[in-house]
Amino acid sequence: MAEIEGGGGGHKKGGKPKGKKLSTRVDFTPMVDLGFLLITFFMLTTSLNKPKTMELNMPVKDDGSEKTAVKVSQTVTVLLTGNNQVMYYFSDPVTLDPMTPQITDYSAGGIRPMLLRENRKRVPSIDSVQVYKDLFKINKMSESDMKANINRLKSDKEGLIVIIKADDNAKFNNIVDILDEMLICNIGRYAIVDISEPEKELIKSSAPLLAAALNKTN
Repeated sequence: MAEIEGGGGGHKKGGKPKGKKLSTRVDFTPMVDLGFLLITFFMLTTSLNKPKTMELNMPVKDDGSEKTAVKVSQTVTVLLTGNNQVMYYFSDPVTLDPMTPQITDYSAGGIRPMLLRENRKRVPSIDSVQVYKDLFKINKMSESDMKANINRLKSDKEGLIVIIKADDNAKFNNIVDILDEMLICNIGRYAIVDISEPEKELIKSSAPLLAAALNKTN
């Protein structure tokens, strides 16, 4: 805000009036107040974004204790190959040999429907995960109760178990994509392990199928 300050004026000898000297002083105090008010306003009205993190199940240290056996019928092996493609297969319950592998991708219509379908077969109540999340959003359930119920469903012993293996042609973002699918499909038990030589040969022998699937998507 500008303030106009005037100097005192007098009369010269002979009765001629002396001109007034005007000086201008800018007062920035209101500008500083306005700045602090704006800062306070935006701090109170702007929502603070939480850092986005990925839930990752890490293996516990092997202390030599007895390992828990899992059913072959509830396990699916996912092979991450090149060209953003995914190959998955179930093992024969008797011979443990890979059954006919299927080829898909990371899109919403790719591996996700299979994971949702197979998990729902084994844990029919897994759909309640979204129900618990909705109850939390409308303040009908506390966050601790929501997490406890979701963890209970995900840790069901009959739930789907996913074994993730990546070959040399897989990219880092393929790992991120498949872990996202684990979270989206509410897969509570999964593991990332090294790919075996027979599985590498399986991918090589399925090269024509992989190429045909790639051409189909393009």
